[in-house]
Amino acid sequence: MVRKANKNDLENIYNLVKAFATSFEPEKECFISSFEHILHDKYANILVAEHDMQIIGYSLGFIHDTFYANGKVAWLEEIMVKEDFRRKGIGFELVRTFEEYSKEKKCKLVALATRRASAFYNSIGYEESATYFRKIL
Repeated sequence: MVRKANKNDLENIYNLVKAFATSFEPEKECFISSFEHILHDKYANILVAEHDMQIIGYSLGFIHDTFYANGKVAWLEEIMVKEDFRRKGIGFELVRTFEEYSKEKKCKLVALATRRASAFYNSIGYEESATYFRKIL
């Protein structure tokens, strides 16, 4: 089951974030501050996937206005599924639920960056569009 996250999910999502992070080491105080802010941000969407009342995955996405797409676009910032539950449709359900949310918000497209999951996104209808660049500040 996929549902919108709530304040009681903080600890479970933090544990998933620790397993997800590759470029940064998540700091608990920063996570708590961000979680509380994002949870109340009308342009943010945090979803959790549950199995037997245990949170086994999450996604975090945002909606923002653009010029190039003639309106809003959705950006899927993070998605993580516990390793034991991968390849069972959980990631697909998180993405599908985020896509439905994005459609409700009248977004023109959903975009994301990935290094390791190209095959997954190609298999569910995504196509490569651009190269991702970043600069650590």
